[in-house]
Amino acid sequence: MTDTPRLALPLVAPSQAQKHVTVNEAFARLDALTQLVLASASETTPPVGPVDGTVHFVPPGAVNDWAGQEGRLAIYQGGGWVFADPAPGWRAWIADVGRFAIWSGAAWEPVGLGTSMSGAGMSIRSVEIDHAVQSGSSSTTAAFLPAGSLVFAVTGIVTAGITGGATSFQLGVAGSPDRYGSGIGVAAASWLRGITSSPLAYYSDTSLLLTADGGLFSGGIVRLVAHLGEFSLPAVS
Repeated sequence: MTDTPRLALPLVAPSQAQKHVTVNEAFARLDALTQLVLASASETTPPVGPVDGTVHFVPPGAVNDWAGQEGRLAIYQGGGWVFADPAPGWRAWIADVGRFAIWSGAAWEPVGLGTSMSGAGMSIRSVEIDHAVQSGSSSTTAAFLPAGSLVFAVTGIVTAGITGGATSFQLGVAGSPDRYGSGIGVAAASWLRGITSSPLAYYSDTSLLLTADGGLFSGGIVRLVAHLGEFSLPAVS
């Protein structure tokens, strides 16, 4: 056996010269794979100038130095990329989406509250967006409420004061403009905690709507966080 069975750490051979090279390689891989943090599980192009120890999951369609390595972990080590295979059950923090996930053997699934024998599960997470307020009587965010989710609440804070003359604003969705709050302040550090009486289902990716009261919008930034549940499908086999 030349490598360990779980993490594929290289083993020192009997009478091997320059043993420190093998040992240091094993330490570097161990450092990258324990307390696993993935910079991304969706980027298909290797980043420019990554820091040693950076780890990415290589998704389908990967190019350049990651081409042909789909489904593996890319570790930047010693000025180049080395690759490792995740095993089912491995848990990782996926930094660019801000959530924990578990490798099912086929995909990174959100860490769930409960999982069936075939892998179907329920997970709860929070998704965040910094919304630059658009000029006018209302402002629409990107569609960041994910399809197939149950939203329990939306919280937020004004990170850059809202300008334009509005004295307050409402937060909701098209057709229900105050679903998550009304009379929300426009000054920096004004906050909101919009809790509905029951979780609300969204069947397609959905935007939030800010509606100005007492004037118009001309600028400002609001950080919005949707707190939601999601449900994964069972596997065929």
